[in-house]
Amino acid sequence: MIQPSLHPAPITAAAQPRSRFAFGLTPRALWLLAAGFLALIPGYRHPQLAYAMLLWDAILLLAALLDGLRLPPPLTLTASRSWLSAPSLGNRVEIELTLTHPNEILLDCTLTDDLPPELLETPAIHTLRAYPRQPASVRYSLQPRERGDVHAGDLYIRYRSALGLVSRWSVAPLAQPARIYPELRSAEEQSLFLAKSRKIDLQLRQMRYRGLGREFESLREYRPGDDLRDVCWTASARRGDLVTRQFQAERSQSVWIVLDTGRLMRARVKDGPHTHTSHSHSSSYTKLDYACSTAVALAQLAQFSGDKVGLLGYGRRIQQQLLPGRGAGHMRQFLESLAQLQAEPSESDHLRATAILGRLQPRRGLILWITDLAESAMRPEVIDGAAQLLHRHVVLFVAMAQPEVAAIARAIPQNVEEMFRSAAAQEMASRRELLLARLRDQGAIALDTLPSQMTASVLNNYLSIKERAVL
Repeated sequence: MIQPSLHPAPITAAAQPRSRFAFGLTPRALWLLAAGFLALIPGYRHPQLAYAMLLWDAILLLAALLDGLRLPPPLTLTASRSWLSAPSLGNRVEIELTLTHPNEILLDCTLTDDLPPELLETPAIHTLRAYPRQPASVRYSLQPRERGDVHAGDLYIRYRSALGLVSRWSVAPLAQPARIYPELRSAEEQSLFLAKSRKIDLQLRQMRYRGLGREFESLREYRPGDDLRDVCWTASARRGDLVTRQFQAERSQSVWIVLDTGRLMRARVKDGPHTHTSHSHSSSYTKLDYACSTAVALAQLAQFSGDKVGLLGYGRRIQQQLLPGRGAGHMRQFLESLAQLQAEPSESDHLRATAILGRLQPRRGLILWITDLAESAMRPEVIDGAAQLLHRHVVLFVAMAQPEVAAIARAIPQNVEEMFRSAAAQEMASRRELLLARLRDQGAIALDTLPSQMTASVLNNYLSIKERAVL
C-alpha cells in the first residue's frame, strides 16, 4: 500500500567548486613529505645529506603539482540523489548517490550527504571509485527520526586521482524538500485484518437490517409484520397493492479520524511506532506519531472495506481537515495531511473540534478520536466533546497511556519514596478508568491502551463494529 509517488523526486546537478582554491595535499602527500625529514638524522654527521631532503621534497611537490593539474575541474562532475523508498517512521529509507564524469582518469571520491537531523543524526560519508564515462553509485539506508517536512542539503565531494597526492573539493547543489510520513504499512502486515474484513463484508451482503445506516436494495410485496414506515406508497398506488421497501446494511459509511495535537501528544514514548514487537526500535516517538501510525492503518483497512475516510487534526486551531473520501488520490491527500500535523505546546480546543465535526458530518458515522487525558481535578473537556457526538455517531474513543506511569503503578515498592510514586500512579490510573467508564455508560467504545498496542486494538474494534453493523 506504499505509493511510489510519495518518494521525493530524483535530483541531478553539476558540481561547483567550493572556493577559488578548493584543493590541497592529501594525508598521503603529507606523510611522504614528513618522510623526507628522516634525511636530517644522518645529516648531523654528513651535512651534504640534508640536501637529499630538499631534493626529495622538491620532487614530491612537483609530482603533487602535476597530479593536481591532471584532476578534472568540478564542473565536469555530475552528481544525483535518488530516494528508493518513501521516507516514513519505523521504516528504513534507501538512498542512492550517483557520480559521473567524462574525463580520462580514474577518480577516488569521498561523498558527504548533508541530510537534516530528522533523517540522520550525523552526516553520511561514503567512498566510491568513479571510472571514466561510467556512472558510479553507492547506496545507504537510514531511519527517519521525526515526522514532517524537512530540507535535504547539498552533496559535498572530495576527489583525487589514483596517485592520491592532491584532492579537490566541490559541492553538488542537490538541496531539495522532503516529507517524512507516518508509518506506512504494507498489505502483508495487515493481511489478517484484511481477510477478516472480507469475511465480514460477505456476511453482511446476505443480511438485512432496519434502522439507522440502512441502504435501499429493492421493492417487494408487503407482508404482515412489515413496518408501515417502509411502505412505498407511490409504488403501491401504481400496482394497486401494498409494496414495501427492502433494505440491506449500508456498506459504505463515513469514518472520521480525529487526532488531538495538543501538548499531551508531545510526550515521547521509548518504543518504535510499530505495533509488532519484532520491529520495535530504541528510538523514541511522540504520542502524535503513534496516533498518525494508527490513523494510516485504519484508513487503509476502511478503504479496503469500502468505507470513506475523513481526517480532522486539531489543537488550538484546526491544523488539517479532509472530508471523507476513498481511492488512491484521497489516500495520498490523507497521508500528506498526516505528515504535516505538529504537536502544539498548548492545550487543545476540544469543544471547537466537536462543533466543527458536527457540521462536517451531519449523518451517522464512526468517529475514531485519539487523544490523552489531562491529570486534573476537573472533568476533561475532551470527555464532554466526545459525549456530545454520541447521540448521532458511533464514537471509538482512545486515550493513550504513558508506559512509564503504567510500569510504576504495577511495580512493587521497595521504599517509602517508591510507595508514594506507586500510589500516585495507581490513583491516576483509577481516575482515567472512571472517566472512560462514564463515557462507556453513555454508549461510547472507550479504550485506555499503551501506544504500542493501540493500532491492533483500534483495528479489532473497527472490525467488530462492522460485524455488528451498528452504524
